[in-house]
Amino acid sequence: MSDEFEAAGAAIEGGLLAKAVEDESGDAIEGPSGQCLNCNSQVAGNYCTNCGQPLHVHRSIGALWHDILHGVLHFEGKFWRTIPLLAWKPGDLTRRYVRGERARFISPMALFLFSIFLMFAVFSFLGSPFDSNDLTDGDFSDAVATQSQQAEDQIKLKTDLLDTVGPVGQTKLREQITELKRERNVLAMMTAEVKRERNALAMMTAEELPYPQVGLGENEFQIGALNEDGTINPNSNISTGSISWDKRLNNALKKANANPSLLLYKLKANGYKFAWLLIPISVPFVWLTMVGRRGYRFYDHAVFATYSIAFMSLLFIFCAVLAAIGVPDDLWAPLLIAYPPFHIYRQLRHAYKLGRLEAIVRSIVMYLFVIISIILFLIVLLTLGVLG
Repeated sequence: MSDEFEAAGAAIEGGLLAKAVEDESGDAIEGPSGQCLNCNSQVAGNYCTNCGQPLHVHRSIGALWHDILHGVLHFEGKFWRTIPLLAWKPGDLTRRYVRGERARFISPMALFLFSIFLMFAVFSFLGSPFDSNDLTDGDFSDAVATQSQQAEDQIKLKTDLLDTVGPVGQTKLREQITELKRERNVLAMMTAEVKRERNALAMMTAEELPYPQVGLGENEFQIGALNEDGTINPNSNISTGSISWDKRLNNALKKANANPSLLLYKLKANGYKFAWLLIPISVPFVWLTMVGRRGYRFYDHAVFATYSIAFMSLLFIFCAVLAAIGVPDDLWAPLLIAYPPFHIYRQLRHAYKLGRLEAIVRSIVMYLFVIISIILFLIVLLTLGVLG
């Protein structure tokens, strides 16, 4: 039950933090007639012309909940004006915000903070909604073992047929046997029947098990060996050429092997804490994507990247909720896979006023940069999780 309260609190906290970074006036306070208690300026109407704070006050429980709801939903109609544009016309939203329409819409950073905290709340409440409960670990192992045995039977059958066919038939059979051995080897790796420390290239060969150990080439360093069950061998060593780094990395790997659940928890926690790193990582790649287009500054690229990341987070949350309530994969999976590229295309085209062909070409480049950005972010998380 505490997880549910924690999730609800995280969602409210995200809304209030988002409210804190919005360029808005403070809450109303009762004060002397004609004087603003925020900046002490003289007020002629209901709002201060200097700071924008309302003159009158509402000191009730209803007013408190009103403030909380405004914090979560980002004030009046800003939420409902921003989300539809972000979902369907992200380029128009980006361009209008950059050009000065900032009081009408939620700021990129406020929306980003809200989406990250909402994601934390949703996944704290739902757990892992994308995990399938239909297939257990035992069922998976049995299925892999069955396929592996079928591959072995086919290899034996085709090997017995080699002496009964001509040269052309033998060539085809050998190719089929080689392909079956590769399939068998991959299945063996999945069930930990092959020693993990064997060279990864051996998995793609047709050699019989166990595979020969492949020596390391010059200027290569040895990474930690693994046990048969895939865990790190505590006696393995890493050699990077630096004694201090070798010691630190080996100790970190031993800790990760001793408590992998702690490492997973660190990765998850760091993912929320350092999600903001996606923005500085992404902005240079947006700039590279728009090389050759004059009149745009890094601020414009930052608004583009922040709105895009916020939308992808909200889309991921939406699909996670659909999966959690039992909506079939055929309905939400295409949305999660196909809509992000289309969204990036629309945002690029309308935010930077590109033609269709130019927008398609630059979108393809952007997709590659998105993959690179995600990889860099995951490397940072893994480094923080292992060495932190």
